[in-house]
Amino acid sequence: MNDHADHQSHAQHQPPPADPHAGHEMHTVPTHHQAPPTHHEIKPTGSVKQTAHPAHVDHTGHEQMFQRRFWVCALLSIPVLLYSEMIQRWFGFSMPAFSGSEWIAPLFSILVFAYGGVPFLQMAAPELRNRQPGMMTLISLAISVALVYSLAALFISTTDSFFWELVTLIDIMLLGHWLEMRSVRQASGALNELAKLLPDTAERILEGGGTEDVPIGWLRVDDRVLVRPGGSIPADGLVEEGESDVNEAMITGESLPVKKSPGSTVIAGTINGSGSLRLRVTAVGDHTALAGIMRLVEQAQQSKSSTQILADKAAGWLFYIALAVAGLTAAVWIIAVGFSVEVVARVATVLVIACPHALGLAIPLVVAITTSIGARNGILVRNRLALEQARLIDTVVFDKTGTLTRGEFGVVAMQTAPGWNEDQALALAAAIEGDSEHTIARGIRRAAEERGLPLPKVENFEALKGRGVRANYEGDTVYVGGPRLRETLGISPIEELAEFEAQANQKGHSLVNLIVGERMVAAFALADVIRPESKRAIQELHQMGMRVVMLTGDSWAVAKAVADELAIDQYFAEVLPEHKDQKVVELQQQGMRVAMVGDGVNDAPALIRADVGIAIGSGTDVAIESAGIILVKSNPLDVVKIFSLSRASYRKMIQNLVWATGYNVIALPLAAGLLAPFGILLSPAVGALFMSLSTIVVAINAQFLRGVRLDA
Repeated sequence: MNDHADHQSHAQHQPPPADPHAGHEMHTVPTHHQAPPTHHEIKPTGSVKQTAHPAHVDHTGHEQMFQRRFWVCALLSIPVLLYSEMIQRWFGFSMPAFSGSEWIAPLFSILVFAYGGVPFLQMAAPELRNRQPGMMTLISLAISVALVYSLAALFISTTDSFFWELVTLIDIMLLGHWLEMRSVRQASGALNELAKLLPDTAERILEGGGTEDVPIGWLRVDDRVLVRPGGSIPADGLVEEGESDVNEAMITGESLPVKKSPGSTVIAGTINGSGSLRLRVTAVGDHTALAGIMRLVEQAQQSKSSTQILADKAAGWLFYIALAVAGLTAAVWIIAVGFSVEVVARVATVLVIACPHALGLAIPLVVAITTSIGARNGILVRNRLALEQARLIDTVVFDKTGTLTRGEFGVVAMQTAPGWNEDQALALAAAIEGDSEHTIARGIRRAAEERGLPLPKVENFEALKGRGVRANYEGDTVYVGGPRLRETLGISPIEELAEFEAQANQKGHSLVNLIVGERMVAAFALADVIRPESKRAIQELHQMGMRVVMLTGDSWAVAKAVADELAIDQYFAEVLPEHKDQKVVELQQQGMRVAMVGDGVNDAPALIRADVGIAIGSGTDVAIESAGIILVKSNPLDVVKIFSLSRASYRKMIQNLVWATGYNVIALPLAAGLLAPFGILLSPAVGALFMSLSTIVVAINAQFLRGVRLDA
């Protein structure tokens, strides 16, 4: 494989670019008498109506309700506290007595129960109907017992009631739920932020040359759109005219603007820079990359991880444990002191302490925040279980072409004869190859462009079939081609160039010679260019204790050269796409937990077979079924971010689970009155405070996840 013709077979190993919209149906354009949809109507699921996750009570819209009811109930609770004899004794004050003042605490307590407590009873009804008692059932039971006994004590017995404990319990529960709903809303705001990226209208180019402003819902595939400087791109498209830098940070996480020119693709929702762009629309509505990202974000927020399943089971068991401890507490206290308000206080406190409120928040909140962080960093999670399992991975398998490499030929090394420098030789070779569309020619021209080299003027270009190209430069005949062309011309390389050729052949590189007249003046080694981020990505994976493996359909020489340069632990070469999954199985049979990183098209079987499948470089084709995690950019460093995010997310889940359940080990015995002989008792209000504090701690702990650095 040493000249242009020989490289045709090598180029076939490069996967063809995937059609980002393959399989998508043509978007139907509404007639002009229909009400055009706005971007606010584009749903992540592709439908207008969305259903809540069946495993959880739907708290949608509850934040404002809990906030309003908390403040009203807090105000109504003030008279109850002020006219509570126990509070007066504790703080050494008294309130003025008047006719009917004894009814202040009961009446205001009933108001608090009716306004702030009844919602908990309403939310407990579905739990009881489904025979899945949980948090709301426990709260309802606790406040109902408190109210009924306090009223009974008021009319029947002379014992003290605990209306003040009832109202403070409801107040604290409302506060805890308000904070929970607020935290979940803030964490789940990624979907709303994504939806806001789309403009309401687009400037469609008319056939006559003018433009018209239309709602983006009226755009259809193949429409031409003008995007002015600073404007938001309304649909996925292909640049036909103009050059500009586009800010794609909100979609890909890429901090630097991306240069766009004719032939470049653009993504709906990204922000145009200082130039004007004329685009041809390639996808609209639910078929855009943005809509696909929104679907993935929503699916990830609703999907359950194994830790969430564990938390759900723990909540169910906690309900029965709470009932058992409450029953045992009642029995022991009745035997010890007889039936009294103190017995009810103990039982209510036990039920409040055991409430799995923090447990219900522990995992969903971390999931929401993790998904939001991932989306902002170009990591799209289709399956929560995949992200959670990523922390257990010890072997990362990369497909070479298009993943560790750019999937395009480029100059990786060059050698010149005495009297010639690299820039001079490269500029002349690029000028000779100026009219060729061969892969090798494009690689040479690209290398000259990256160096910003001015190209000399050449004449009489001619392609030499199967050997190279020829042109005239300053009176000399100049050739660019492989060793076969040199042999045909009967030219032998000098020692330096001969050594360079031997090294290139050893590494499996493609060799191109520059011949001026009858003298060989330079040699260029070309290969699939390794991404500049690949080496650092593999270094960081090694620092995380992971083994790195490479799969490629290229020759063993090419594979060895790439593996040696990147310090890859193991590589498989000359592997057909349909056999890549077998290599994954081989690694798994050796006891390795494998993550496969590929392009999501040719590597689909391997992605499915791996413990975690990661599709890379699929920013405009996010509906990939074979991968659990999708990376918007073709940047191997984002693979490192996946493992960092997985580990950080799991740590927060476990911390929250430990806090949400662990405090019961101490709190339940105290609530039951185990230390009563030593004068240590927890009132229902203090129990409610403990439980709500655990909820707040869990919420705050989850928020710390936002500060985690994903760079290794």
